[in-house]
Amino acid sequence: MFTGLIEGLGSIKQLEQEASGLLVVVTIPQEMLQETTHGAADIGDSVAINGCCLTIVGMEGDCWSFQAGSETLSRTNLGALAIGSPVNLERALPAHGRLGGHFVQGHVDGLGQVAEIDRDGDWIKMWFQVSTELARGMVEKGSVTVDGISLTVVDAEADRFSVALIPHTLSVTTLGIRDVGDAVNIETDILGKYVAKMLATNS
Repeated sequence: MFTGLIEGLGSIKQLEQEASGLLVVVTIPQEMLQETTHGAADIGDSVAINGCCLTIVGMEGDCWSFQAGSETLSRTNLGALAIGSPVNLERALPAHGRLGGHFVQGHVDGLGQVAEIDRDGDWIKMWFQVSTELARGMVEKGSVTVDGISLTVVDAEADRFSVALIPHTLSVTTLGIRDVGDAVNIETDILGKYVAKMLATNS
């Protein structure tokens, strides 16, 4: 379980094709290498990379290694990463941790696309095009996860939604460098999924 509050920006150091997936080696920022309230990271720990939950399978210096399977690569933007690509990183929430965002599973529901970027000084209103299925899981003032970032939905339409991005979010996450047309990972609110399932079952 994650919160959608990004701990740091990493960068892709190595990508190695494996039999049924991809070995992803990420250079980790120094603030995440130090022991914090999360404790020290170790092999087997879960880390959200652009909102996609992966397991640490190797650690060497300031680099952590992960394996992404074919299903993950087909449903997320991890398959489009290149050497040097920045990625949003968050370690799993410890039981004693502070929940500052919302409950994020790290299970990406699908891809969205940056549709429009409206600038207002240092702030940005960013629109994302999504499938109607994903859009049904969003409500105004509800929570959504974009590339692992917990955000509040401003506008919720039939096939797109918008969020308001403050300068801090733009400076410490990949959304600050996104352009129109870029693919992003979308995870809708888990609470909304349960409500939709119950309503469908009872109808």
